[in-house]
Amino acid sequence: MKTFNKLPEPENIQELIQSTFQIDFPLAGSWGYDEKNATIINELPSNMPLLQLQHTVTSIRAHLEMNITQNEEDRYGGINANEKSREQIKKDDAIYDKVSYEITAIKEDRYNAFIKEYKEGYEQKGFNLNEHFQRRKEATLVREVTHYFEVSHAN
Repeated sequence: MKTFNKLPEPENIQELIQSTFQIDFPLAGSWGYDEKNATIINELPSNMPLLQLQHTVTSIRAHLEMNITQNEEDRYGGINANEKSREQIKKDDAIYDKVSYEITAIKEDRYNAFIKEYKEGYEQKGFNLNEHFQRRKEATLVREVTHYFEVSHAN
């Protein structure tokens, strides 16, 4: 099973996400690998529910781990995060959401080839859609991750 390095603790997670992804979230803390390094949600952006914000931040972390920080030949594409479970933990004066996600991805070069094959083959005679998606499934890396969010101030 392929493993990915944890991201280094950012000086300012909000600025890093803003400069890399052009998204401004009211965050502090770190990448949420454990309670001590939780991603702190200071408040909810307007029109964004907590679960959506958490999913987006986890997706950002996965893209950084699996694509942006990798050498070109080791990059993954088609990265998706799906929530599997969550639990709320109260410790001292803090409230944490411990959320488990299943992350799926395909090596970027293979992913791009699958997308090209699909676009060129869809609705063409002889293109076997079931076989295409079976090969994509077989090429997909599946990993389980946990992300800790400190949500004491998220309203």
